[in-house]
Amino acid sequence: MKIVFFGTPQFAVPTFEKLLNHSEFDVLAVVTQPDKRRERGNKLTPTPVKAIATAHNLPVWQPERVKKDTETLTQLQQLDADVFVVVAYGQILSSKILNIPKLACINVHGSILPKYRGAAPIQWCLYNGEPETGITTMLMDAGMDTGAMLQIATTPIGLLDNAQDLADRLAAIGGDLLVETLLKLERQEIQPIPQDNLAATYAPLIKKQDYGLDWSKSAIQLHNQIRGFYPNCTASFRNKELKITASAPLGSVGDVWRQAAPRLRQLPSELQELVHKLPDLSNVSDTGVVVSIAKGIGAIVQTGEGLLLLREVQLAGKRPQSGWDFVNGTRLTVGEVFGAGN
Repeated sequence: MKIVFFGTPQFAVPTFEKLLNHSEFDVLAVVTQPDKRRERGNKLTPTPVKAIATAHNLPVWQPERVKKDTETLTQLQQLDADVFVVVAYGQILSSKILNIPKLACINVHGSILPKYRGAAPIQWCLYNGEPETGITTMLMDAGMDTGAMLQIATTPIGLLDNAQDLADRLAAIGGDLLVETLLKLERQEIQPIPQDNLAATYAPLIKKQDYGLDWSKSAIQLHNQIRGFYPNCTASFRNKELKITASAPLGSVGDVWRQAAPRLRQLPSELQELVHKLPDLSNVSDTGVVVSIAKGIGAIVQTGEGLLLLREVQLAGKRPQSGWDFVNGTRLTVGEVFGAGN
């Protein structure tokens, strides 16, 4: 099977490598986003997919706007490919491109469709506290992740999983699922299933304002925001920006907490012990206040509903550090207040 691979970030690499290493597939060329300049040295850095393609001496095309690039369109037509595979490419393909391959354009999408169509399915499913997610392979059409579904593979989401953890796991699942999908599609063993548009949800690009933490939210909501938008969520501390990169909800009230409570059993034993030693939630302090410090672990902060443990943080200009190192390094005391992020 002759394939053209469209992909850009690290998430796409495991699937790309599965195709390269499989005897049934012949990857003809790669389309990826243009190289970007990084802050240090301002040097152009290839995309992760391009780095792999170059190592395998494959042709690589990097149009600024693939829909408008007539040269790339002509090259794609000349390849006579059976399938175009798209994994987190980052641009929308035109109908002309979708109609080029003989068999299909297939997308490997990081959610259980039709939920979380769009650019950031992994982040938003964590933000919303979903108990599971998965990978969907689908036939591409002109819409945004609206094509008929081919196969789905699911995975549970741990209470402490963050976006990077989940992306790594889904990337590996996606590679295996795509190989299975392509082989079954070639043998005509798959019947595409139309999506239920009424059940669809949207996962838009993450914006800077999504990173700011509001301590009036519940502990579980803040925890889901921190792990969903990892590693960029911010609070303020002593009038400076502080990133909170890992947390744990130790207690809360209300419906949101009750839905998440069964997953408390996933917490490490030392954190489960903390749950039984919490201050009385009936004596609610102002939100953002440090109500306790867990020795060897980190600060415990009052939220709008319940308490949040700060497991890892990052001061501006510094490396990430454990919650306990942060407590010692700043001489943090009970009663200090964290402000909202910007």
